[in-house]
Amino acid sequence: MPFRLLIPLGLLCALLPLHHGAPGPDGTAPDPAHYRERVKAMFYHAYDSYLENAFPFDELRPLTCDGHDTWGSFSLTLIDALDTLLILGNVSEFQRVIEVLQDNVDFDIDVNASVFETNIRVVGGLLSAHLLSKKAGVEVEAGWPCSPKTPPRSQALGIYQNCPWGTVQRGDPCFCLGSSFSNCSAFQTPTGMPYGTVNLLHGVNPGETPVTCTAGIGTFIVEFATLSSLTGDPVFEDVARVALMRLWESRSDIGLVGNHIDVLTGKWVAQDAGIGAGVDSYFEYLVKGAILLQDEKLMAMFLEYNKAIRNYTRFDDWYLWVQMYKGTVSMPVFQSLEAYWPGLQSLIGDIDNAMRTFLNYYTVWKQFGGLPEFYNIPQGYTVEKREGYPLRPELIESAMYLYRATGDPTLLELGRDAVESIEKISKVECGFATIKDLRDHKLDNRMESFFLAETVKYLYLLFDPTNFIHNNGSTFDAVITPYGECILGAGGYIFNTEAHPIDPAALHCCRRLKEEQWEVEDLMREFYSLKRNRSKFQKKTVSSGPWEPPAGPGTLFSPENHDQARERKPAKQKVPLLSCPSQPFTSKLALLGQVFLDSS
Repeated sequence: MPFRLLIPLGLLCALLPLHHGAPGPDGTAPDPAHYRERVKAMFYHAYDSYLENAFPFDELRPLTCDGHDTWGSFSLTLIDALDTLLILGNVSEFQRVIEVLQDNVDFDIDVNASVFETNIRVVGGLLSAHLLSKKAGVEVEAGWPCSPKTPPRSQALGIYQNCPWGTVQRGDPCFCLGSSFSNCSAFQTPTGMPYGTVNLLHGVNPGETPVTCTAGIGTFIVEFATLSSLTGDPVFEDVARVALMRLWESRSDIGLVGNHIDVLTGKWVAQDAGIGAGVDSYFEYLVKGAILLQDEKLMAMFLEYNKAIRNYTRFDDWYLWVQMYKGTVSMPVFQSLEAYWPGLQSLIGDIDNAMRTFLNYYTVWKQFGGLPEFYNIPQGYTVEKREGYPLRPELIESAMYLYRATGDPTLLELGRDAVESIEKISKVECGFATIKDLRDHKLDNRMESFFLAETVKYLYLLFDPTNFIHNNGSTFDAVITPYGECILGAGGYIFNTEAHPIDPAALHCCRRLKEEQWEVEDLMREFYSLKRNRSKFQKKTVSSGPWEPPAGPGTLFSPENHDQARERKPAKQKVPLLSCPSQPFTSKLALLGQVFLDSS
């Protein structure tokens, strides 16, 4: 039976052929072909500079022409840029980088890594590359894109090595890239909400803070559901769903969530509610998870949040920060990270509101030649110590989505302005530098990996309407797998929050026939659990065995949560971004590493 993907209205709009609107105010719209080539040149100037000056470090320092590690010593920029290479059409370099990563990158290291950042950049980047490998001419194993029981090292990118890249141990709900399965316990908390940091070799440090930002809890369903689909092990999707549900259950009476929460107690530490830093990708993943998994419950959750956000935080198509229990304004600022919101609105078909908010944000860009991290809306100017622009992608991302939906040339004008300003302000001999201060355009010695993963990619896709990412289903690949014939690459790609595209058809393909397997395994688990309990009753002591999931109230595998965790089986469902600091937060609000005291 052919695979039919059910797509919400907003995404359907993005897949329809473009209808070009009227020219811009100057009488001419930007020439997409011209700017597409300029964007490609931007990418290679940055990419080649990284290879020549910074590899194997995580990121390039463009002012001193050297490199440094930032998020874990993964050669992060190379992983983040991998699928961008293919989107730009560079198949040979994609293939070369796969071999480089297999030979040089080691995840079994004594490094404290952000669970959130490692998931969106490393897990997301490698999953996307795995799913795109056949398109890039990489030799893949029989059964690709699904994983055999014991994936060989030659599997594209070695993606299942060393948890989650290695042979996955069932019942081990850890976030882990190293070999220490039993100690890797980011999700092993009373609430099921994860710690913000984990040591890749030793697990969660004993003194690790239990305070995690909301986005750091709710930004796993896209990658972890993909892992579960490809490996056949539901544990990844299960822990991601439990974390989402705990946040949902923790919302205030007026329907809002705060900024940081204690994952041990479930109590809110920072009670400011908004759509920006510390919260943003939680909302994003409810929508994208709903589309990817055809999950009406996730979409319903987002729509409820959307009502509360519009009721309490929206003012003249801007979105402010408010107290989560009272709805009173606590911080009247716009953050550059919030510029993803119009793109998210387009995915649910709310085009008119999306365009109005986008145009507000675009006025800030035109004022400074970029988006400052914080912008005081009443004063119409930057916020002290938040005047920088690290070449973030969010406004360009929204422009790409909205242009696919509307064809409005104003969106191409934003793309043109972005290319011109980034080249004029940020381009240096060894790449592109973060803008430290938009008021005087001083530069900072950093080029973050998301510049190649997101900013350049969204710009290129904005100006490249025929890219395979925009496929409307007119072309596809038929692949024979152990589960029958699958139709892949037909479009409808879902970008994770680091702009790594995931093919929903691959998940559908690999999930087929898995439901029966999971039901059998559930019965076996219950059988052995009863047998083990009977053995404990009969004997005073039992020999120790392999690690088992914790049981009891508030844990994933407790009886009251077991049925809920399994509800996400696809056959039973109809249809329808930010780093997290690892220090305690005793103040009212902490965003992007800056603490805002009650007196500020």
